[in-house]
Amino acid sequence: MTDTAALVAQLAARVQHLEDTLAVTELLTAYGPAVDSGSAEAAARLWIEDGVYDVDTGIMRGHAEILAMVRSAPHQRLIRAGCAHILEPGHIRIDGETAVATNKSQLIAGGPDGFRVLRITANRWELVRVDGGWKVARRTSRLLDGRAEARDLLARGVGPAQW
Repeated sequence: MTDTAALVAQLAARVQHLEDTLAVTELLTAYGPAVDSGSAEAAARLWIEDGVYDVDTGIMRGHAEILAMVRSAPHQRLIRAGCAHILEPGHIRIDGETAVATNKSQLIAGGPDGFRVLRITANRWELVRVDGGWKVARRTSRLLDGRAEARDLLARGVGPAQW
């Protein structure tokens, strides 16, 4: 391989990594607007068909259960009162056809006395490339309430790369 060909290959790999990182970031930041607007289909489409959303309050498997969560009476009450799921961009690791993103999120809800933080959560997003794009295979979310489980989830995201 010539020096020019090697340079082009290196640059192409770097551009692909940047494009993948941007695509994963856009996927993560789409979650809040989707669930806060009640766009159940848009929220479910972030996951692969049999994807898992593992929250400390329960596990949702597949699009149907994610759709049901967004359409549920408790979630609809949050939306009507005013709510915001705010996610930080996160720490993203791309490894070929898979990626892991680690971030924190806040759920802020409106009420008669203004807004308040309902929960702050540690998140691990395990993603796969599907048809040239990225989808969530599994999201694990744990409440940052002092338990080691949430801290461990965050630490895994910044430690040595692992799936």
